[in-house]
Amino acid sequence: MNVKMNQGAHQDNPSGNKVLLGLTCFVASLGGVLFGFDTAVISGTFGMVETQFGLSKLMVGWFGSSALIGAIVGAFVAGSLSDRYGRKPILILAAFLFFVSALFSSIPPNFTLLIVARLVGGLGVGMASVLSPMYISEFAPAKIRGRLVALYQLSIVIGILLAYFSNWALLRYATSPDNIFTAGILGKVFNTEIWRGMFAAEMIPCGLFILLLFFVPESPRWLIDKGFVEKGMALLRRINGELDEKLLRPADEAGKKKAGLGELLKPGMRRALAVGIGLSVFGQFTGVNIVIYYGPTILEGAGFALNNAVQFQVLIGIINLIFTVIALTKIDSWGRRPLLIGGMAAVFVSLCAIGTLFVTDIASGIWTVVLLCIYIGSLALSINAVIWVLIGEIYPTHIRGRAMSLATFANWGTNFAAAFLFPWYVASVGMGAGFFTFAAFCFVGTIFFYKLIPETKGKTLEEIEQYWKKDN
Repeated sequence: MNVKMNQGAHQDNPSGNKVLLGLTCFVASLGGVLFGFDTAVISGTFGMVETQFGLSKLMVGWFGSSALIGAIVGAFVAGSLSDRYGRKPILILAAFLFFVSALFSSIPPNFTLLIVARLVGGLGVGMASVLSPMYISEFAPAKIRGRLVALYQLSIVIGILLAYFSNWALLRYATSPDNIFTAGILGKVFNTEIWRGMFAAEMIPCGLFILLLFFVPESPRWLIDKGFVEKGMALLRRINGELDEKLLRPADEAGKKKAGLGELLKPGMRRALAVGIGLSVFGQFTGVNIVIYYGPTILEGAGFALNNAVQFQVLIGIINLIFTVIALTKIDSWGRRPLLIGGMAAVFVSLCAIGTLFVTDIASGIWTVVLLCIYIGSLALSINAVIWVLIGEIYPTHIRGRAMSLATFANWGTNFAAAFLFPWYVASVGMGAGFFTFAAFCFVGTIFFYKLIPETKGKTLEEIEQYWKKDN
């Protein structure tokens, strides 16, 4: 490849094709919308499914966490599949799994088939949680990579909010005298068993995601790493207007690609591995997905009726969206560390306050909602925005897929443990003790982040890779 010619291309297009960059990242971030929708839609269905199928508390936990088993498997295989076949084909597969799950979650005749459908959706969630942020990070220029990858977290939040709003609207319609669906399968889906309609609503964004994925290119860094240097560099110049000669890996590094995950156990890179797993584990033990999954149940425990609990869950989703937007606009100027560490300290304080309300038996009225809003806002401003940015940028390109799979595997494994045990745990020790348990994990996590996580704002992916190598 003629470097001089490529430099000329850079000068001809100094700012890059911002429209193509934006559209590509937008389409990839739709994986986050489905991720958020699929994980949050279940929050409005617990009571109805529990009653209809006569579930015990452990079975309720299994219903809430079953998709996470699929997510664990999906996260585990997504990296190796994407390293072998490319990011785009596996994203398409994830979108298809989302659609199949939404369809069959709305029509199962029994609890077993409902669980199977949720497991299939979990596979899609796990794959998307690895591939969407990785795909975006491999396109994005260093100076705005934080904002673009944080767009994925914003998409998750939008998906969560859409699920909350969809659940609330469908529940309201089911009890409305204007409901025209009173018999047959539509009567089940939109009236007597409205939880079916809640799951069916996901088919709409699924179809859009599948369609748009056929119009985006493959990751340029994946192309370069697989030997398609001309094609990958041309795509980078077209999108970013930049030519980074560091991306042209010399031939003597070819053997390094065979090292695989073993390279993560070398000095320096072990810290990168610890950071990725630590972000995932502590990110789940903040209790964030417990509030997403069991929010209405928590609010019902504070004295709200189901309709009001679902309505306040929408408010919590709006707060989540607002603070995610703030984080998205500041992550490349303030940096990852200030948002992460300061926000986690606020999460710790808010969890202690919520736990105190429940322990002292005054967890009723608006105070529970206010503190939950502070809690979710602090999370949105800190680890929820930062985790996918950091996990998508701290690993070398040739093993990024598998390394992200490992970190995301830890994420979903911890998520499953928390979601499965939560109903049983709070029934045994009380809701207040549950929140204090999460607060303890947040305290330890804040110290972990302060000690181990470097600032990566403004650095290229290749510069970050060199940082870990020097940190022996």
